[in-house]
Amino acid sequence: MSEVLSQSEIDALLNALSSGKLAVEDIQEEDSSKKVRKYDFRNPQKISKDQLRTLEVIHDNLGRFFQTFLTGYLRYPVKIEVLTVDQFAYSEFSNALSNPAFLCLIDFNPLDGQILMDMSTNVIYTIIDRLLGGEGTEKQEIRTFTEIELSLLTKMIQRMIRDIKEAWSNVIDLKPRLEKIETNPQFAQIVPPNETIALITMNIEIGQIEGMMNFCIPYILLEPILDKLSTRLWFSTLKKERSQEELMAIKERILKTIVPLVAELGTATIKVKDILNLHPGDVIKLNGSQNIRVRVGSNIKFRGEVGVSNNRMAVKITEVVKEGEINDGQ
Repeated sequence: MSEVLSQSEIDALLNALSSGKLAVEDIQEEDSSKKVRKYDFRNPQKISKDQLRTLEVIHDNLGRFFQTFLTGYLRYPVKIEVLTVDQFAYSEFSNALSNPAFLCLIDFNPLDGQILMDMSTNVIYTIIDRLLGGEGTEKQEIRTFTEIELSLLTKMIQRMIRDIKEAWSNVIDLKPRLEKIETNPQFAQIVPPNETIALITMNIEIGQIEGMMNFCIPYILLEPILDKLSTRLWFSTLKKERSQEELMAIKERILKTIVPLVAELGTATIKVKDILNLHPGDVIKLNGSQNIRVRVGSNIKFRGEVGVSNNRMAVKITEVVKEGEINDGQ
């Protein structure tokens, strides 16, 4: 907002103009100089704000997909959110990478090129700890990854890539593929150092452990679809409501879905050496009760009582377990 002059200041300005102490050209030069903007030729702004906003929407959806998958995959609460979306020279991003790092080179077919997904090593160590049976609550020392750890992580990333395809489906039908995982940033140069990239930074929390996840997308890869990266086009191409026929088809498929139903008579905790010494006729005592748990898939959905029906062992459902009433430890 421009400054408002008082009456005395206006009178002084008019007197200066009439006496020749101040020229009109000086005022015009000062006004025109304010219109000059700084431009960094080493970091040209090739991607518009509207296109960056669309990238933010895409990766906001992707973050929710990742969050849902990792929460179930690790059996631990995971939270992911987009922090920033901006454009830089690739050298600025690559120079900030640590060594060792966890870098996934993902081919973005049919687009010509690769993107880079970078995840903080402290987050990766936590994921490895959870996958190998640990609690994933303690920070670990920085170290290189073993072949077994990389194999486990590769399977996880390949599953996560399906969510990348889904997140981009409103813009382009991608066929993304994990090319390789690099731990040394020097071997992950996907574009020249001065090339413009879109950098999407996301925060990922796994329990108490927190870190960053970055998506580095080269401008030359986005260039063929820049006209589709607009919020107006994004919302105009959102899927419409499903028809009644589609809803009925989905319902029919769900009703025909086969899920495992298991009645747990009880549990027992025994030592490995006792298992190795088991022989035919040995009895394992279960910590059970008359009121047993019935699982649908991995979730406890019912309680019941053991009985006999038509000369066969059966379970009578006595109670429906509502969500949150019981957990695996009960």
